[in-house]
Amino acid sequence: MPVGGPSVTPEPTPPLPNSVPATAAGAVPGAVEPLPAPAVAAAPATGAGPVATAPARRAGLLLTLVLGGLTALPPLSTDMYLPALPAVTNSLHAPAATVQITLTACLIGMALGQIVIGPMSDKWGRRRPLLVGMGVYVAASVVCALAPNAEVLIAVRLVQGLAGAAGVVISRAVARDLFDGVAMARFFSSLMLVSGVAPIVAPVFGGQMLRFTDWRGIFVVITVVGALLTLVAWKWLHETLPPERRHGGGVGTALRTMRGLLGDRAFSGYLLTGTLAFTALFAYVSASPFVMQVIYGASPQTYSLLFGINAVGSVGVGQLNGRVLVDRFSMHKILGCGLVLITSAATALLLMTTGALGRVSLYAVAAGLFCLMMGMGLVNTNANTLGLTRAGHAAGSASALLGTSSFLVGSLASPLVGIAGEHTAVPMALVQLACSVGAAVSFLTLVRPWHPAPRRTGR
Repeated sequence: MPVGGPSVTPEPTPPLPNSVPATAAGAVPGAVEPLPAPAVAAAPATGAGPVATAPARRAGLLLTLVLGGLTALPPLSTDMYLPALPAVTNSLHAPAATVQITLTACLIGMALGQIVIGPMSDKWGRRRPLLVGMGVYVAASVVCALAPNAEVLIAVRLVQGLAGAAGVVISRAVARDLFDGVAMARFFSSLMLVSGVAPIVAPVFGGQMLRFTDWRGIFVVITVVGALLTLVAWKWLHETLPPERRHGGGVGTALRTMRGLLGDRAFSGYLLTGTLAFTALFAYVSASPFVMQVIYGASPQTYSLLFGINAVGSVGVGQLNGRVLVDRFSMHKILGCGLVLITSAATALLLMTTGALGRVSLYAVAAGLFCLMMGMGLVNTNANTLGLTRAGHAAGSASALLGTSSFLVGSLASPLVGIAGEHTAVPMALVQLACSVGAAVSFLTLVRPWHPAPRRTGR
């Protein structure tokens, strides 16, 4: 990434099964200068392998921070706002159910926005749609802070989600432009370290802010964060998709591209595997406040601590995946182990919540959820990496499909886990087990890791 210095060439990585060899972004004559992957120095005489130079490490760190900040927009847009929901209800004189729709509207916008913005970035490049989307996101955040009633807030939250999707979908597409195979898995693990902090910090920060301001002040902070991210992206995130690799055409072309991606058996397998695993994760996020506090009697402080520990477990395993595991094992084997872990954890949770193991303590359930979250650190990163590797020719469209399916299907978990009321944890465990088994079946029947599909050609 050029940061006040000459550009460097992305580190070449050996092709993986089901992968397309990476092409160095910026190697095409006349292309806009990209944000390249960190350079490495020549291998020392001892054979210890490539060593990253200090400027390359700084460049890689800045790239990770910029894209990690952009992928953190969904939790910033939703989780920071959660503690303020009762205050919004009182301030706007609206029923609680109506105010909760403001969250749903933002999530739906995030899902649909990726379908639109992903193909746009394949046609016009990554930088222009990102900056336009972030500009609209900032403007929508300002209007949210000034919303006179719940109806306006719902409408503007939808727009905010649609625009904020640019940061999520284009971040993945940029990663695909610059990295491939193992290098991309490493980079996604680094992104997880940055963006994984947001769901932990955002609700706590939002709750503390309410001691000094009202819910409108939270949207002011979201506006400032969005503006800073826009400024940083404008200054340091250069174009990574040269004109020679862009796709022409309009909506019809984008739909045909997506249809072609979904027609690729392996890509569909990775998509379903990641989507169903994400739904199991969303079931945990939706149900855990009631399961831990209402059923097992945890205090809000204990719940926050356990929630944070689980998030740290997921992020920690993601780092182990990117820094150690992908260098020693194939991503298919790691993904398979992750699926075994989340399925085993979901089975244990179902046995505990149904009483098959007798009366269990809060900490036994928390341990099961911790194992589930550790498995997520292996499944989500590698499923997305392998899916994008199959679609180097249309990274924006592939990123849109991966993100949209996760948000849309994941949103179904919230009503399902509460279908029997807030005094039983069985629906949560059932949803998690069904999704875990479904993810494993998708991986085995569509990906068929023992018999890799032929490589796709073209970028």
